[in-house]
Amino acid sequence: MKIGVPAETIENERRVALVPETVTRLIKAGHTVQIATGAGTASGFPDSLYSEAGASISTDSSAAVRDADIIVHVQPLDDDVLGAAKSGSILISMLNARTDAEGLQRLASAGLSGLAMELVPRIARAQRMDVLSSQASIAGYKSVLIGANMLGKYLPMMMTAAGTVPPAKVLVLGAGVAGLQAIATAKRLGARVEAYDVRAAVKEQVESLGGVFIQLPQSADAEAAGGYAREQTAEEQAAQRQMLADHVAASDIVITTAAIPGRPAPKLMTADMVAGMNAGTVIVDLAAESGGNCELTKAGEIVLTENGVRINGPVNVPSMVPNDASRLYSRNVSALLDLLIDKDGKVNLNFDDEIIAAMCVTHGGEVRFNS
Repeated sequence: MKIGVPAETIENERRVALVPETVTRLIKAGHTVQIATGAGTASGFPDSLYSEAGASISTDSSAAVRDADIIVHVQPLDDDVLGAAKSGSILISMLNARTDAEGLQRLASAGLSGLAMELVPRIARAQRMDVLSSQASIAGYKSVLIGANMLGKYLPMMMTAAGTVPPAKVLVLGAGVAGLQAIATAKRLGARVEAYDVRAAVKEQVESLGGVFIQLPQSADAEAAGGYAREQTAEEQAAQRQMLADHVAASDIVITTAAIPGRPAPKLMTADMVAGMNAGTVIVDLAAESGGNCELTKAGEIVLTENGVRINGPVNVPSMVPNDASRLYSRNVSALLDLLIDKDGKVNLNFDDEIIAAMCVTHGGEVRFNS
C-alpha cells in the first residue's frame, strides 16, 4: 500500500500526520511511505528522521500524493494537492465535516473517499483512534500554561522570608477531556482548582484529580450520547450563570472548555460576569474557534476589558505543542490503518463496520455525510 503525507498549509498548523516511529511500523508491514520535504520540520521531525525510518522524501506535497493509495493529513487538503491526488484514493484527515459542506463536495468531485478523523465514534473499540480526545488533552494542558504566563501571580503557594504568597485560584468550566487535563495540570502547578460541568457523572473524576466540583443545586444531568454535554435550555443556562458568578469573581484564572460538536459553543460567561472579576485576572477560552464560551472572546486575539481582565481566545491550541500532538495524532491514524488495511495489505473499506461507516464522508463521487 502506498501512503502519502503532504505538508500542512493552513496558517499556524505545525503538526504532521505521521511521525517517524509510525513510518517505521508501516514500512515493516510492507507499505511504502512518501512524505513531502519539510512536512515534519515544524513539529521537530526533520527529513533525515523520515529517511532513516524508510520513507521516501518527495519534492513537494503534490508529488507526495500523486501515486498514493492512502493520503494522511491533519487539516483538509488545499485545492492544488487535492487536484494531484488520484481518483479512488483514500484521504484520512480532519475534514470539518459538520461545518464545511463545500469542502466535502470538492472531495467527492475529486473522486476521493474521505475519512474524517473528527467523526471517530466514541465507543470502546475506537478509543485508540480518537483524535478529538488526544488533541483535547494537549489543549487542556497548554491552556493552563497560557493562563499562568499571562497571570502576574504565582500559581502555587510560596513561603518566603518576605512572607507567604497564597496559591492562585483556577476555575475550569467544562470537565471533558480538555477540562480534566487542565484541572490536573493546574493542580500539579500548585493552584487551588474548582471545576464545573453540566454532567453530574464527572464529579468523581474532578475530585480524583484534586479539584473541587461545583454543582448546581437540583440540576438535571445534561449528558448526551457519546459522553458529550447536551445543549441546555435557556432556563438552565440562566441558573448556571447566576450560580457561577461568585466563583468566577473569586478566580485568578478561568479556563473554559465547553463545546458541542458541530454547534456554536455555549455561552457560559456573560459580560456582567467578566465585569465582576478583579484586575489582572485571566480567561483562557478554548472554545474560541466555535464562538467562545465567553461573550467577549475574540478568536485569535487577547481582549483587555475596562476592568483589567484579559481574555485570550487561542486557536488551534494542540498545534502549540506540535511534537507530542503529532505523535498522538499519528498513533490515532496508525490505529485506523490497522482497521482499514487487511492482513493481505489491501484496503477494506467495510461500511458494515460502525467505525468506517461513521467516518466515511465521501465515496464513489458522492457525499455520504449528513450533518
